[in-house]
Amino acid sequence: MAEVLIRGAGDILTMDATVTGTDILIRDGVIAGVGADLTTVGEVVDATACLVTPGLVNTHHHLYQTLTRAVPAGQDALLFGWLRALYPIWARFTPDHVHVATQLGLAELALSGCTTSSDHLYLFPNGVRLEDTIHAAADVGLRFHPTRGAMSIGASDGGLPPDVLVESEASILADSIRVVDAFHDPAPGSMCRVGIAPCSPFSVSRELMRDAALLARDKGVMLHTHLAENDEDVAFSLDRFGCRPGQYAEDLGWTGPDVWHAHCVKLDATEIDLFARTRTGVTHCPCSNCRLGSGIAPLRDMLEAGVPVGLGVDGSASNDRANLLDEARQAMLLQRVSRGADAMSNIEALRLATAGGAEVLGRDDIGRLAVGMRADIAIWDMSGVEASGSWDRTALLLAGPRRVRDLFVEGRQVVRDGRITTIDLPRVIERAETMLTQLMA
Repeated sequence: MAEVLIRGAGDILTMDATVTGTDILIRDGVIAGVGADLTTVGEVVDATACLVTPGLVNTHHHLYQTLTRAVPAGQDALLFGWLRALYPIWARFTPDHVHVATQLGLAELALSGCTTSSDHLYLFPNGVRLEDTIHAAADVGLRFHPTRGAMSIGASDGGLPPDVLVESEASILADSIRVVDAFHDPAPGSMCRVGIAPCSPFSVSRELMRDAALLARDKGVMLHTHLAENDEDVAFSLDRFGCRPGQYAEDLGWTGPDVWHAHCVKLDATEIDLFARTRTGVTHCPCSNCRLGSGIAPLRDMLEAGVPVGLGVDGSASNDRANLLDEARQAMLLQRVSRGADAMSNIEALRLATAGGAEVLGRDDIGRLAVGMRADIAIWDMSGVEASGSWDRTALLLAGPRRVRDLFVEGRQVVRDGRITTIDLPRVIERAETMLTQLMA
């Protein structure tokens, strides 16, 4: 029986309540107790002067992009121009590039307090396969929701990606079946759940979108794509399909609690109502939306309507960082800029990063701290300079550290005293720098 006792936390945000001076007992990967004066036969972790929260949940990423941060040709481009600058670089990626990039990106996420991450891999050059990311996630030890993305319409057929990066739709569906059958685990506490995720309406056909939805429901897995990311995206939908993105999604079976869409910056009131009625999830990616000039998503309107919303860091090439705590702070600040200082609180933004993300990913076993939930726990040291002078040590997004002190995933300590325990991170960084030198040559 594996046990760990987190003792004497200064404050605990369970996402249902705030408690002080309390212990958390972990047993066999599950929270076995929350209360005072708990005992253990296992390790004791002192959480005095610390804030304890659920592990953060990242609902949208492109981990392969970790090797293409701050590419000069894409630094100041809008979405479509940014993609055109980066596609030729990504076309040179190999399985090793994707594996190392995924390790690097997940380690960065873990250091920001993230215990669960989805990933959207939609290009497969030079023998790349989805399991290149799955094996990397197992190395790092984060709970993982990889999605089998796809692009099937290249530039010669009026799409955005170069022809070398597109696949036939038959092979896309066949490989989707393969990876779901091989790696998807629907059980409670699962460390790997696979989704199906055609990249976007401007890179796949209507037929593939419809067939992907049918396949996902036959297999009992979730669906994911990009939607209504910016004005160009909406204009493309109106011109190509004769309808707005929300209507396009509904027509092809892409609404419901088993679907989540990334960005949704340009949803209108009708689309927000549609997503609320159907419980269709949305990933809000505020830093990427700012970086690409896409706009401020109508987050307050979506929440008030009842749309399930989580947060995502998006790809490291459009955000250039993978810090989910920064996303929560940015989400809070953008709503205050657009709606007033009382538009979003620290706690509400943290809820998006925890319980909200869990709901979007279809998880009822993570995102909160309670007996019976999986032991995905972040411990934040509030004794440092970042929180010094703070009157409210639970106001992590206003005054607090940007890196986690300790992180547990399924009861396993992935970060200890601010360092990754599961992989040799300096060695991974060294490999990444060697690869970067080769890509830039």
